[in-house]
Amino acid sequence: MPHHSHKAADIVFEDEFVVGLKKVFEEMIVFNKMLGLKITSLKPERVMARIDMRNELVGHFAYNRIHGGVISAGLDAMGGLAVMAAIGARHMDESPTQRLQRFAKLGTIDLRVDYLRPGIGDHFELRAEVMRLGSRVASTRMEFLGADGKLMSTGAAAYIVS
Repeated sequence: MPHHSHKAADIVFEDEFVVGLKKVFEEMIVFNKMLGLKITSLKPERVMARIDMRNELVGHFAYNRIHGGVISAGLDAMGGLAVMAAIGARHMDESPTQRLQRFAKLGTIDLRVDYLRPGIGDHFELRAEVMRLGSRVASTRMEFLGADGKLMSTGAAAYIVS
């Protein structure tokens, strides 16, 4: 049987890559650290994270709901992370360190967010997947969910990858 390129779902990242990407995302991108974004799942085809609610993230004092800027920044960060995972999966012939160096050039071109329900809860889950990974531009879709799994916001973004 002819051997075609691996499907993303068949690829398993090495611990070194996962640890390295978590460090970049959660610590070296200091704004993500301020948001309290923590990666919970890192797969080539989908990434997931959570944000624990805390006082600094409140947007409306009367309702104790999370600020829309936290939602949009979180979704933007997750779209970028999904692109990193997809690029990482595409270049499995390279070392983890080489792949991690590719992410220096990543930048957001366009981001849109739909706020469907107010973000109230003690923690939130964020998910993102790449719809298309081109040679220059990647497109993503993202979701922001409540602790109960209810969809609160959705996002779509484009990133420069070259």
